[in-house]
Amino acid sequence: MKRILLIFSSIICQLSFSSVAAQTFDTQYRRPVHDVMEEVAQRFGVRLKFDANVDTVGRTLPYADFRVRPYSLEQTLDNICRYFDWNWWKQHETLYKIKLYEYPRRHEDEGRQMLNYLSSLYSGQAQWEERRALLRREVRERLQIDQFLDSCVKNPTAILSKVRRHDGYTTQNICIELTPGQHVFGTIYASLKKGKKPLIVCPDGHWPSRYRDDEQQRLATLARMGAICVDFDLYGYSQSAAEVGNHNTARAHVFQAACSLTLLDWMLKNRRDIDTTRVAANGGSGGGTHTVLLALLDDRITASAPVVHVASHFDGGCPCESGMPVQLAGGGTCEAELAAIIAPRPLLLVSDGGDWTSTNPTLEYPFIQRIFGFYNATGNVRNVHLPNERHDFGPNKRQAVYDFFADVFQLDRSMIDESKVTIEPAEVMQTQLP
Repeated sequence: MKRILLIFSSIICQLSFSSVAAQTFDTQYRRPVHDVMEEVAQRFGVRLKFDANVDTVGRTLPYADFRVRPYSLEQTLDNICRYFDWNWWKQHETLYKIKLYEYPRRHEDEGRQMLNYLSSLYSGQAQWEERRALLRREVRERLQIDQFLDSCVKNPTAILSKVRRHDGYTTQNICIELTPGQHVFGTIYASLKKGKKPLIVCPDGHWPSRYRDDEQQRLATLARMGAICVDFDLYGYSQSAAEVGNHNTARAHVFQAACSLTLLDWMLKNRRDIDTTRVAANGGSGGGTHTVLLALLDDRITASAPVVHVASHFDGGCPCESGMPVQLAGGGTCEAELAAIIAPRPLLLVSDGGDWTSTNPTLEYPFIQRIFGFYNATGNVRNVHLPNERHDFGPNKRQAVYDFFADVFQLDRSMIDESKVTIEPAEVMQTQLP
């Protein structure tokens, strides 16, 4: 038995020696990357989860062991992943995910460095306003919004359904031809209260459709409180899908921006019950991206409420949010700086602990507060942070929106009761084209 153990030990030593011996300058200290990653995980006591698109089979890593930093797992992963154009993402203390490089997504520390850099560009209102003018100009150019609008149907006629009456509000479908053969499909939720009412344009996010319960609950409740709201299909979603096809294209970015602007124009020109001094944008996730973008593109927006969106280290992972390179404006920017462009007009950030907005209380909100401070208007920006929630537009996030608009647009809080909302089926909310 002792002889067998000695032989086994000798084999292991020989294998280890062979492996070490192979690590020379002549071989570029090359090793299979899968083996290296296994050893890194063992060394640091973590699990590495590889995305389906990350293939380690047959791939080797030059100077492999020299890339390991015994004092830092994350620097070690940086050194390995960048060679293959991968990136790592910390899921929790003992789990890291390895994914292909994603251009709109960065680490929190990179967001912090970006905000520190941006903060160094302006120390007061005058410098900020120069920067804001530059950003507005370059975002328009990079988005190519003016060329796109020039290609749109001139003076389009809206197709409106019959008005449907509910408890404290009405709904009505609206359809406008944006480009030849391609339409904006939306729904208007209007208060039954008398007098002039605020308008809230509501770009949708990447949830199944704008017909879903939480969107109807939010827009209908805001209408019951005294507002007029209008939403619309994402490019390639719901009715739009039959006209434009695939959502995942850079054209979605400018098309959706044009949808917001077109609905804003039509509503302000054709409805006499709108108070033009109270006009807002509100959306969640990808709809938050277009909430920020609409406030940047159009000065008629007097309040903005992006939900589960604003971050310094994430631009939105879909081409409809970052397909046109607006984040390169001004030599490089981020959603936090773009959101601040509305200053000193009211801004609400709703964030949670389960997505990229988890850093709002410590990074993005203080950064934006500083810009509002240039106008002595820090009270006009607020952050409702829900640390125990995840990425959605749930009841607490909707409540934050109701509270915000009750304050800034003097809406009726007594009408906040989602049980009074009629959830309409998708077929009722769709426009039948002639």
